[in-house]
Amino acid sequence: MRTPLILLLLSLASAGGILMTEGATLTLPLAVASLSAVAALLILGVALLRGFGADAPDGRRPIPGRRSRKGPHVVIDGSNVMHWNGETPHLDTLREVVTTLRGRGFQPGVVFDANAGYKFSDRYLDDRHFAKLLNLPSDRVLVVGKGEPADPTILAAARDLGAKVLTNDRYREWTADFPEVATPGNLVRGGYRDGRLWLDETALAASLSTR
Repeated sequence: MRTPLILLLLSLASAGGILMTEGATLTLPLAVASLSAVAALLILGVALLRGFGADAPDGRRPIPGRRSRKGPHVVIDGSNVMHWNGETPHLDTLREVVTTLRGRGFQPGVVFDANAGYKFSDRYLDDRHFAKLLNLPSDRVLVVGKGEPADPTILAAARDLGAKVLTNDRYREWTADFPEVATPGNLVRGGYRDGRLWLDETALAASLSTR
């Protein structure tokens, strides 16, 4: 924003100096200075508008990541992935998966069963709690209602987003409503080998190649 302001001041100063020396008669230098001032005003106006638009309409800063959602979506079966590294569910396992996907250019979202919070914290955790724990925007995390299975919500979200599902579940009981789960590559498997995370690289590469 400093550049257009400096241009404006210089142009106005030039125009003022020419008027003082040449009078009110329109000369080529005066015309150029005047046009420069108008151009600087326009550039300054655009810069100001862009500056005001950096915030959300209600004055708050936009949620991080909202403007950069250019990568393919992946819907994570949160309650399934938490069990990938041993019998006991670990939130750190899910954190590593989310971080790995984001680092590869994906936009992960996570869906949990209603009782997911009790598995490692002995209390109910809602969307906001999980989003904070995973360092994700709150609109990318969903905890389904009590007594409601997460599977159809996961599959419906993936269908709406044109996304793959990261899970080791096969969703066989849902193939009638979501026949796409039987298509190879739509369900991305993963886990840990010798303490290191592995993901189905072929399926993930297909997601990137079809962007």
